Amino acid sequence: MATRKYEQRLRADAAEQTRRRVLDALYRRLCEAPAEPVAVERVASMAGVSRSTVYLVFGSRAGLFDALADDLRGRGGFELPAGGGGGDARADLRASIRAAVPLFAEHRQVLRVLYSMAALDPRAVGGAVERMGRGRAEGLAWHAERLAGQDALRPGLTPARAADLLWAVTGFEFFDQLRSGRGLPAATVADLMVEAAERLVLRDEP
Repeated sequence: MATRKYEQRLRADAAEQTRRRVLDALYRRLCEAPAEPVAVERVASMAGVSRSTVYLVFGSRAGLFDALADDLRGRGGFELPAGGGGGDARADLRASIRAAVPLFAEHRQVLRVLYSMAALDPRAVGGAVERMGRGRAEGLAWHAERLAGQDALRPGLTPARAADLLWAVTGFEFFDQLRSGRGLPAATVADLMVEAAERLVLRDEP
């Protein structure tokens, strides 16, 4: 029994290593050739596996991109994480925005490619960007409801409207306009994103 469990663990470890190599290869390919179509065969070659192995592990090309999106989400920042929920809603919103910025900066090149591909042909990335957006929308709605519950929203602003406004100024696209379009340091971008969110949705503090 112990031997069987050991062998099962070895197989699981080997499968995870293969999965990691393929995802890392896809990430590198997007960085190295952002303007070129992504061929599964090329990613497989870079990962040192067969094309059939990629399909065996991820199911499809769409599944491969979806797994990359999950991997990026797992590193945090792309869903505006909700946090514990027991503290000050204003402080939690600010902290969530600031937490996202270093990760946007670290993965900017790959995210730029994914967002651009999704705009041109959503099927090209298997809906990965759309799913990242759904997760972020849920986080924003959570923040907006907490802000409303603590009477922190501007007078007359509903939680739904606040979530829409926050969507516009807390995501990767807004970050990239300031980071790449304006050439601003990441720390300055974080300050501006927080300021924009505060001015749009928060009432003045007493």
